[in-house]
Amino acid sequence: MEKRTLHTPDLTARNIARIADLFPQVITESRDPEGNVITAIDFDLLRQELSDHIVEGPQERYRLDWPGKRAAAFTANAPIAKTLRPVREESVDFDNTKNLFIEGDNLDALKLLQESYLGKVKLIYIDPPYNTGNDFVYDDDFAESSAGYLARSGQKSETGVRLVANTEANGRFHSDWLSMMYPRLCLARNLLTDDGVMIVAIDDHEHANLRSMLDLVFGADNFLANVVWQGSGKNDARFTAGGLDYMLIYARSKAALIGLDARFKGPKRGYDDVMEAGRRAWEESRHDAARATSLYRAWWKSKPDVEAGLKAYSEIDARGRIFTRDNLASPNPRENLRYEVLHPTTGQPVPMHEYGWRLSRDAMAERISQDRIIFGADHTTTPRFKRLLEDMDSQAIRPVIQQERAPASDALTRLLDGKMFDYPKDVRVLGTWVDAVTGNDKNAIILDFFAGSGSTGHAIMNLNAADRGNRRFILVQLDETLDPGSAGGQRGFATLADVARERLRRAGTQAKEEARLLGNNLDVGFRALRIDGSNKADVLRAADDTDQLGLDSLEASIRAGRSGEDLLFQVLLDWGLEPSVPITRAEVDAREVFAVDDDALIACFAESVTPGVVRAIAERGPLRAVFRDDAFESDAARINAEQVFREVSPATEVRTI
Repeated sequence: MEKRTLHTPDLTARNIARIADLFPQVITESRDPEGNVITAIDFDLLRQELSDHIVEGPQERYRLDWPGKRAAAFTANAPIAKTLRPVREESVDFDNTKNLFIEGDNLDALKLLQESYLGKVKLIYIDPPYNTGNDFVYDDDFAESSAGYLARSGQKSETGVRLVANTEANGRFHSDWLSMMYPRLCLARNLLTDDGVMIVAIDDHEHANLRSMLDLVFGADNFLANVVWQGSGKNDARFTAGGLDYMLIYARSKAALIGLDARFKGPKRGYDDVMEAGRRAWEESRHDAARATSLYRAWWKSKPDVEAGLKAYSEIDARGRIFTRDNLASPNPRENLRYEVLHPTTGQPVPMHEYGWRLSRDAMAERISQDRIIFGADHTTTPRFKRLLEDMDSQAIRPVIQQERAPASDALTRLLDGKMFDYPKDVRVLGTWVDAVTGNDKNAIILDFFAGSGSTGHAIMNLNAADRGNRRFILVQLDETLDPGSAGGQRGFATLADVARERLRRAGTQAKEEARLLGNNLDVGFRALRIDGSNKADVLRAADDTDQLGLDSLEASIRAGRSGEDLLFQVLLDWGLEPSVPITRAEVDAREVFAVDDDALIACFAESVTPGVVRAIAERGPLRAVFRDDAFESDAARINAEQVFREVSPATEVRTI
């Protein structure tokens, strides 16, 4: 029984809890005047989260620290002058698909997606560089102020961030890796739903540091699991055979998952084999339960590779169902569970358990009618519960995966008509975890911002094909150049992103073919987008540089070479709309007009707009309308356009760029 404190609430503790929800990375430990360990705020880190420049602070406390941490925290919050440009020729089913493939630096991508996908992503899975000394990390630029960072990012037409070798000879070997990961994890957390989950693959090199960092970003209380993935080891290893990878799993809010009674379920290994053995035994016995059970038990003597618990299901009943016997005893004394159960043949009460039955009176009657209660020859024996194998196809997902890498490599080699990668992730294992985490939400959004060869997208296509789901993926991959002598380079692929897109095309075709008629509505497409500099040109000039006689020669505010669709996607991001929303194109008065998501937004980015175009758009009554600022020939034309919307569609929000 809870004891009332008889004083007002501890507002300090409440405020700390609120800050912890917004910024879990600033939570630390301290001691009260009596020496007790209490939760506290790291005010230096909180200042950093609320500042547009790097904040110094020497105070020691319990936390994960490394050279460059403050700069990395600043990087997470600094704005960028970038956009996403659609690449139709690289896409599949551009107009209808809900999937995205983004090429460019993932730090930029995460910033660009903040408004559109804030709190919408159910699962984030990433497989970042393991920092083995032989791979690469992102070379992020750190700035002194947000203004400087924004200016420099806008000057570069490409990603502005490069992959650099991170060898053990580097004096900042671990620090550089941590500085790469920290801002990306902070931004990624923002995208998760309240019941969202993040899975990060890693090996022994940075496992300890990564867990400490995830504790910092998500809060240690939101740790869910440390999954071990045992691949093939080396028999000639000096100490242990190795071959281990890990998956660290954290919740956006563990409390939210518990509140929803979320349970991560996975398939039982060998379940389908056992069910098939039972089906064959039933058919071969010509539907004789005793004979079927004998044949089925003979199959078990072959020692199939299945979950040990499945062996308990050792009988087949008169309906051909595989089952095991379980007790019907209530674990606790409850008066409503104490009632008579009559034997179906003698009509006499059977012996009752000390605390009564596990099932309520109505549930017991229902199970008896379903032949789910096993009675003895007469009323002198206590009945048993018939637990059917068909109801037990899943279990709490196991934290140890024993899966060789070779099958995944062979499958990808066949798909791409040649070997490209030595250790691709197994799409079946990824699919199992996607299914376990997303549960019944078959419309979930899954993000992978270290997409590599596209394994996550491939796994989601296969999973949707298997259960008719509509899960969507967002993949982000750097335009990492392939060595011309590599397997991909020799096949004509310029970048790893090229390989990933080709894999997704082939995987989608394969998934549709295998799904047959069920695959008619399967989304196996993707919108290819590329990160680039802002569509807005730098047209600011000092007064002395502007010749009054040459005003007509000044540049347009839109960067040269940008299409209307380029401008549209930047508007989608600025307004917080998803880049996957449906888009239709039409011509009005010889001008291209875009309609987004059933007229939630209508845009015309023609260099000149006629009154007819303005009125046609206004008459459709969109929620928002947008035009180029320089598309109106005069201020009077702009004022007239505003007047048309006030008269025809007053609820429409009208903007220019």
